[in-house]
Amino acid sequence: MAGLFLFFGAFLIYPIWLTVQGGFESSNGGFTLFHVLEVFKNPVLRDGFFNALGIATFTTLVCFIISLPLATLAAKYDFPLKGVFSALILIPLILPPFVGAIGLHHLLGTYGSINTLLVDIGFLEKGYDFIGNGGFWAIVLIEALHLYPILYLNATASLANLDPALEEAAENLGATPWQRFRQIVLPLIRPGLFAGATIVFIWSFTELGTPLMFDYQNVTPVQIFNGIKEMNTSKQPYALTAVMLIAAVLFYLLGKMVFGGKAYAMYSKASVQASVQKLSPLKGLFAASAFAIVVGLAVLPHVSVVFTALAAEGSWYQTVLPARFTLNHFEGALSHQLAVGSIQNSLLYSSLAVMLDLVIGILIGYIVVRTKIRGRSLLDALSMLPLAVPGLVMAFGYVAMSLRWPFGEGDPLEGWVNVLGANPNPMLLLVIAYGVRRLPYIVRSTVAGLEQTSGELEEAAMNLGANRVTAVRTIIVPLIMANLIAGGLLAFSFAMLEVSDSLILAQRESHYPMTKAIYTLFERLGDGPYIASAMGVWGMALLGVTLIGASVLMGKKMGAIFRV
Repeated sequence: MAGLFLFFGAFLIYPIWLTVQGGFESSNGGFTLFHVLEVFKNPVLRDGFFNALGIATFTTLVCFIISLPLATLAAKYDFPLKGVFSALILIPLILPPFVGAIGLHHLLGTYGSINTLLVDIGFLEKGYDFIGNGGFWAIVLIEALHLYPILYLNATASLANLDPALEEAAENLGATPWQRFRQIVLPLIRPGLFAGATIVFIWSFTELGTPLMFDYQNVTPVQIFNGIKEMNTSKQPYALTAVMLIAAVLFYLLGKMVFGGKAYAMYSKASVQASVQKLSPLKGLFAASAFAIVVGLAVLPHVSVVFTALAAEGSWYQTVLPARFTLNHFEGALSHQLAVGSIQNSLLYSSLAVMLDLVIGILIGYIVVRTKIRGRSLLDALSMLPLAVPGLVMAFGYVAMSLRWPFGEGDPLEGWVNVLGANPNPMLLLVIAYGVRRLPYIVRSTVAGLEQTSGELEEAAMNLGANRVTAVRTIIVPLIMANLIAGGLLAFSFAMLEVSDSLILAQRESHYPMTKAIYTLFERLGDGPYIASAMGVWGMALLGVTLIGASVLMGKKMGAIFRV
């Protein structure tokens, strides 16, 4: 436990502390509010902050509007193709929103598919630049279509735990369906909704990749990204990052007071499965249509990325669909020097990160479930903290750490990690960043497995002469292997497509992970955007396979990995 606390102190608390300290540090090393207040005095920085807040607020609201009705339908009713739609509704998780932004350029651009169709049918006289004139709402749209499954998973898991006797009693007393939902169901599932909404809000509040792909510069994450190079000479990037972190914490606490202040609890979870009501053919058609519409909208960015990857260079311009198709871009994604190098880098970084997570995750899970050591609750909370701390803040903190003791100039570990120097060496930081960011998936999977495994088996092995390490290695680990594989698959896949850490920590092409290469290729003329799309399709395939595998292995516990 001491070693684990030391790890979190060095690679979670210390980077966050450096970020906050830098934002409040004066030129002579004292305390000052000048840099933070300047963020709100400077109109450009102030607008960027409120734009980020607006994106987060509207993204979370849209996710609620999408997820809550669908989760209610899935939990309470039976309708045609329900099993198919329950799987398809999670499709958005297989593609980072900033990759989907590539496809939306071809859909919503002035000469994109939608404008071309509207002009052809006579609805518009000429194309309208939805992205240039509505970048804010385009970002909200694509982030909401990517993040709503997190809220959906939490809502579905919460609804599955409700005791049906409560609603039956209310119905016997004359309560209408709306009254039962508002006065019984909603208060009881509120913790699950708040858990999902927290991740959606913080994720969209600090999302860096999507605004970059839309060239939406006037938002705090992009302003922080653009200020990375000035960290040695300016306190402004520190102040921006500190403001973003403090704001995220304050919004979380405010939400906790407003939505989680008055807790409602059942005497027990449902001991019997709530009866699923079979809808009439007409109502069943409406329910299936609701899922079909959401799935259709959610897969639009994915379909657009696929078509972009398949389109011959320059063939998708002022046409609804590409005029010519080719498979050369997929080959290019596996042969282009930058693409191949970045895929190799991502495989290496992600594999090492998962190995680190498995060791640490098993230790944390064992301490939390099997021991009574004081401080284990704090250890569990620290392991889940990366879900609540913005990835952008963590990445910025690692850059700050590379400039300070013990890695700074003249310090004992000089040169071990370096991000902004003449000879950058960010590999160790990238592996640790990926590992810390995805550790919650391994921990939650391990805890879920240990809670389902009797401790008597381990005790029996120890009574027969095995030491504790041998008992865990030969008895416990094989029994929870399915959970470990599920958590490891998720950690590996999301690490492969990690955005904030990759964009900020990798400054030289030889170190680029996959997502940094996609962003770089997208900005290049010629076949760059097409190869970037092909790389995105390969990433979609990887995440799709691993999410299906994890879902099969974890079942209904899948939503637990996305809870704070």
